[in-house]
Amino acid sequence: MHLAFGVALEDGLVTPVIKNADSKSIRQISVEARELAGKARSKKIKPDEMTGSTLTVTNLGMFGISRFFGIINPPNAAILSVGATVKIPVVDANNQVVIGRRMSIGLAGDHRVIDGAVAAQFLQALRTLLETPALLLLG
Repeated sequence: MHLAFGVALEDGLVTPVIKNADSKSIRQISVEARELAGKARSKKIKPDEMTGSTLTVTNLGMFGISRFFGIINPPNAAILSVGATVKIPVVDANNQVVIGRRMSIGLAGDHRVIDGAVAAQFLQALRTLLETPALLLLG
């Protein structure tokens, strides 16, 4: 899987691509994302570093947007939309109402490429990893 992510620049948005992200560790992806974002901001990114993605992650949470729907750009099979974390009342394990943090994540998939059930399984696995981040250290 080749993973694209958005980098906002003064003159528009670019989407660097982390090639073969599915075979890299979280640390490797983080380092590569930082390097690519730096190249993009300094206008030193090459065209081949922004092509060939199969999945894009878009995050408007940093702008305080809690929910939105990303638009799939061909040739991507899907786009993952990540919203801001917001504080809301939640019921805890003891049935007490407490302040909790919630984040909205959505996945838009091209049904010509990806089956909806597979997309749902992906979101379920992502939720598990986000709620139990220690699992990321095991793989």
